[in-house]
Amino acid sequence: MKRYERDMRGYGARPPHPQWPGDAHIAVQFVINYEEGGENCLLHGDPQSEAFLSEITGATNWPGQRHWNMESIYEYGARAGFWRLHRMFTEAGIPATVYGVASALARSPDQVAAMQEAGWEIASHGLKWIEYKDFSEENERAHMLEAIRLHAEVTGERPRGFYLGRASMNTVPLAAREGGFDYISDAYDDDLPHWIAIDGREQLVIPYTLDTNDMRFAAVQGFNSGEQFFTYLRDAFDTLYAEGMDGAPKMLNIGLHCRLVGRPGRALALKRFIDHVLNHEKVWVARRIDIAEHWKRVHPYAPPRLKPSAMDEADFVARFGSVFEHSPWIAERAFDLELGPAHDSAGGLHNALARVFRSASADERLGVLRAHPDLAGKLAQAKRLTAESTAEQASAGLDALTDAERARFTALNEAYTAKFGFPFIIAVKGLTKADILAAFETRIDNSREIEFATACRQVERIALLRLKDMLPE
Repeated sequence: MKRYERDMRGYGARPPHPQWPGDAHIAVQFVINYEEGGENCLLHGDPQSEAFLSEITGATNWPGQRHWNMESIYEYGARAGFWRLHRMFTEAGIPATVYGVASALARSPDQVAAMQEAGWEIASHGLKWIEYKDFSEENERAHMLEAIRLHAEVTGERPRGFYLGRASMNTVPLAAREGGFDYISDAYDDDLPHWIAIDGREQLVIPYTLDTNDMRFAAVQGFNSGEQFFTYLRDAFDTLYAEGMDGAPKMLNIGLHCRLVGRPGRALALKRFIDHVLNHEKVWVARRIDIAEHWKRVHPYAPPRLKPSAMDEADFVARFGSVFEHSPWIAERAFDLELGPAHDSAGGLHNALARVFRSASADERLGVLRAHPDLAGKLAQAKRLTAESTAEQASAGLDALTDAERARFTALNEAYTAKFGFPFIIAVKGLTKADILAAFETRIDNSREIEFATACRQVERIALLRLKDMLPE
């Protein structure tokens, strides 16, 4: 059995309506990353200097050495950039979430007090602003627990949100298992919050962003002027705002760093964007914890009613073995495919089953065709159809034929089967008796090659309609 854990489907074509407060067309969320004093530095017990997200082009870590220029760039964020952002947000009355590195918060008591006086949420940004990809799971857990302890000690309360940023493959499971976070944000996979389940525990994920983020001022192919930053933020806002007006509201994350957008040459672009946001009606500007509380209330976790990718083989075949008429071998082979969350919907599982059917030999597919009953034939009259076929034929009125209609179906069935070697197959849902007879009389003139292909497509359509009665779309 092969199972693919990544969810490539998400909400699909019809995401839920978030029902933002005030019937807002968009939720806008500003994050101020406070990392200054938590970065790689020999003074912090690290073996090297920092090299990430600074003004120094092509910076590298200096093993065993302090990097004075790098340190002073980070210091600018704490000493000047933070206060510029603080004034901008408080004067505009805009709430924010701070991703606070615990060790950085501990080194900046004045800034922490200012965050709290402004009513900003302070979420956890880990213990240190360092790379965690090579940490053991045990050591990363220890850092996470110490980050929570120190955060509570410095701010007076434990963090309710978590975003590590420089994460490992263990970060999200560790945060979910810790059990105390209202949301985690080490994900960039959607425009809306969503739920995951880890070890049977539900966890809300509020995705973050790396594109509407001032980190691109310090990245290759990033923003090289405030105008580019403003234009990109404005276009993202306008796109999502229009989608919201059309009935599908989303969430826009804006990622900020004190040492980057806090510089004078960039700060004005942020101010222009804030003004753009405030010039629109029906915009909910919120902290991440506000979004989490709203989502939990309006869209609480609901376990999927049926997850084919999580079923064992016996249950899988028992449940889906009749989707292709009397052909459980299709479900048996589909079970051995690489299934995942994308196959837990009607369309997704249909694709897996149809792959098996399409790759089967011509004789095997012919066997599936022959397993289907005649329309309004002897099996129907004897009430020996499968439950699915009985319901399908009844939906088109084929269980209540006049003598003349039954005679016509019988004659067509006999002529069709004699010509092609399998019964006439059509997905009858939504069709009338007249529709079915018209298709019957048209298709009986096809060549065998064309009709074999047509019948196979109808078999697949019947399977999809059956799955839609069993699974969400």
